[in-house]
Amino acid sequence: MENNYQETIWSGSFGKEYTERNIYSPEELDKFYIDTYGVSRTYMNSLFLDKIDKESCKILEIGCNVGNQLRLLQNMGFKQLYGIELQKYAVEKAKELTSNINIMQGSAEDIPFKDGYFDLVFTSGVLIHINPKDIKKVLKEIYRCSNNYIWGFEYYSDNYEQINYRGNNELLWKADFSKQYLNEFKKLKIEKYEKFKYMSNDNQDLMFLLKK
Repeated sequence: MENNYQETIWSGSFGKEYTERNIYSPEELDKFYIDTYGVSRTYMNSLFLDKIDKESCKILEIGCNVGNQLRLLQNMGFKQLYGIELQKYAVEKAKELTSNINIMQGSAEDIPFKDGYFDLVFTSGVLIHINPKDIKKVLKEIYRCSNNYIWGFEYYSDNYEQINYRGNNELLWKADFSKQYLNEFKKLKIEKYEKFKYMSNDNQDLMFLLKK
């Protein structure tokens, strides 16, 4: 499959620089969230995943980069963790940083797992980088691979809104991605939905858990 513009940019030096800026230990990631939102990512995860069995739940992260979020989930006790990441450099780095987490190179538009293979599939700051014309393909793939839950944490806006990202257009959008899922897949229901405001401004990010 030929890469689109966004995949080409994230696969190259721009994506590598992003990776280098965003390598966190679980403790550093929690501190970053506390500084940004006033609460840790561990706290957010606990709010949304408190009913999820940590031993048996098979979890896939789409766009896992070096595995920051997966390592945090592992720290919380989750055992069956998988990730796919477009960028080869990030995958290699992830393999150095992680242990007992299955991370491979792959595209969100063509997830290399069979239908319903995972109990929960999630993104964290990934759907915001998908071009609106391609978003339905990605949501369809995520929906296809999950047999139960879809979880997300993404920049929020009532309407689709393009944001200039480090001097570039067509690399970042804000939207209500939970609504995108619900409009596309009628079997999904909202299990939990919460906005988290930034400490430094009035912007909000949205975390949502949807269930089939």
